Amino acid sequence: MTKTELINSIAEKTNCTKKDASAVLEATLAAIQETLEKGEKVSITGFGTFEVRERGEKVCINPRTKEQMTCPPCKAPAFKAGRTLKETINK
Repeated sequence: MTKTELINSIAEKTNCTKKDASAVLEATLAAIQETLEKGEKVSITGFGTFEVRERGEKVCINPRTKEQMTCPPCKAPAFKAGRTLKETINK
């Protein structure tokens, strides 16, 4: 499903315009992004949890030169599905 398809689905299910559905989706995604940027978790009951995980420094290999190099530590977004979502998918 693409973002446009998601907006169409939201508009159809809530009987609102695509413009309003788009605004709501954009605001939701912006709020999640801002919260993750602060290093906090976003927990949506029945759906799942978005969080930021720390990745440590590691040794990687450059595929072109086959040379080993060190990748610096970084932060990465992660999503853990909630029980209700898992049960729905596994029906």
